[in-house]
Formats: sequence, C-alpha cells, structure tokens
Amino acid sequence: MFRISDTIRRTETQDGGVLLDVHHGQMFCLNIVGAKILDLMQRGYDESRIADEISRSYGANREVVRADVTEFIENLHKHHILQLGRPFPVL
Repeated sequence: MFRISDTIRRTETQDGGVLLDVHHGQMFCLNIVGAKILDLMQRGYDESRIADEISRSYGANREVVRADVTEFIENLHKHHILQLGRPFPVL
C-alpha cells in the first residue's frame, strides 16, 4: 500500500489541487480528476476501484481510465509524492 509522503503539503482549489514537496522544493498541480484519484487513494481504494469510480463519475471507458490511473500513480511515486508504507494519513 502507498501513502502520501510526509514532505508533501496539499491544498484543494476549484480546479483540482496543488501539492508542494517541501523537501525537494517542487510544486505539482492536479486537475479535478487527479485530485479525485488522490482523494480515493486516501480513502483506501485500490486502482481497480478508483478506475470504476472515475469511469462511472465521468462516463469514460473503464479500461482507458484504468490505464490512466495506473500511469498517474506511477508518476506520483516517481516524483516522491507517494511512498510504500502505512495507509494514507488524513489531510
């Protein structure tokens, strides 16, 4: 299971959200779907369940959404936003 890094600060915006990595000095903007994926991850949803929820909410093809969710999670991990470890903390 992944969790959000302790060095990440998050704020929500009307367009999605902003993540600030205070350790690496990087900022990341999330669109509405990216912010929703992160929210669902914090609730403990796995990739399959996230894809189902996003697909249902936005009327998108589930397989396309699943691939996009996987890629999004890989990018979060690559940029040190996610780490392996305990469940997500509540922000």
